[in-house]
Amino acid sequence: MQTMSRDTARRAALAAQGFTDPAPRGEVTRRHLVRVLSRTKLLQLDSVNVAVRAHYMPLFSRLGRYDPALVDAAAWSHRARQPRLLVEYWAHEASLIPIEDWPLLRWRMRDHGGAWRRRSRELLERSPSLVNDVLAAVKDLGPISAGALERELGGGERQGRGPWWNRSDTKRVCELLFAMGELTTGTRRGFERLYDLPERVLPAHVLGHEPEDDDAVRALVERSAQALGVATEPDLRDYYRLSPAQSQRAVAELVEQGVLEPVSVHGWRQPAYRHAGARIPRKVVGRALLCPFDPLIWERSRAQRLFDYHYRIEIYVPEPKRQYGYYVFPFLLNGELVARVDLKADRAAGVLRVPGAFLEPGRDLGEVVPELAGALRDMASWLGLDDVVVGDRGNLAAPLRAVVR
Repeated sequence: MQTMSRDTARRAALAAQGFTDPAPRGEVTRRHLVRVLSRTKLLQLDSVNVAVRAHYMPLFSRLGRYDPALVDAAAWSHRARQPRLLVEYWAHEASLIPIEDWPLLRWRMRDHGGAWRRRSRELLERSPSLVNDVLAAVKDLGPISAGALERELGGGERQGRGPWWNRSDTKRVCELLFAMGELTTGTRRGFERLYDLPERVLPAHVLGHEPEDDDAVRALVERSAQALGVATEPDLRDYYRLSPAQSQRAVAELVEQGVLEPVSVHGWRQPAYRHAGARIPRKVVGRALLCPFDPLIWERSRAQRLFDYHYRIEIYVPEPKRQYGYYVFPFLLNGELVARVDLKADRAAGVLRVPGAFLEPGRDLGEVVPELAGALRDMASWLGLDDVVVGDRGNLAAPLRAVVR
């Protein structure tokens, strides 16, 4: 078994995620989007918009300034000259995945989207007429929002407590049918999902293809390995939220086929696997701000193993107990995570606010500050904001504020 250092594993991971690809010259195009997706395999969706939507940021981190409409057209376009490249489904979490990967998740659709969504199954028995009515209404009216469907169908019985769980049966049926692959996202209005029938969104060859479950899972694990470069079995499992049994069986088969090579990484307690096509660059240069849902860091224990970087998102932590801030972006510089900044896009004031900025222990202040200041200016410009305003929290705040000024 090959043994590699953590530094080697880290460089392989960064290359696999596209951080060593050459920067675009000139305008970022659909071709560049496809290149990034060939690395990351998917873009996670999230409703938080305090700085920028999660599905836009990984492309900026890898490509620099680009027009977010490029993603919108790839995911939600109806133009014949530019067929859509992406479709929504539960992959890592709610995600945009390449249309060609839709059949690889049919087994999950037959399982109603996964274990934690099974509580909605009782709707199939309790309200079969509502299920049929929703499908018929979407067929006639789609793409259409859940709210519009409620009005069309005369509303529904409110259940649950709190703003997140207080959903009508109509909304729950829409989400259940989405999880089952009976509905998909036709387009979005703002961030509101408008449901439509898959046959009006996906090409016939995708809808007509349904691989065997084991073949599909094995293909997903191989995609995980391509995206991660070097990874433990739980890392590979997490990328598409597979079960241990599914992942372990697929990993064993891919090792037998020579697609995965078992390796030992210094400091990792679990065995790891290197994808046969993984590149290991001699060095990694460049800078990037990473949103909390970037696939490089979304598995927090992996970020700890690769970068010695302890990272937790603190959105759900009461403000007095937050260590770093509400929506914190790690800062990648020359292959290392060297700092973190709490960010907020204040669109009313036209500024990118940095309430907190923190240098990682042992990092060079003189090296990090100008690079981070440049990265923040780039991000503000990309978001159409006029300035960067640095607050007072953190050991990096004062020197960063002086440079930004």
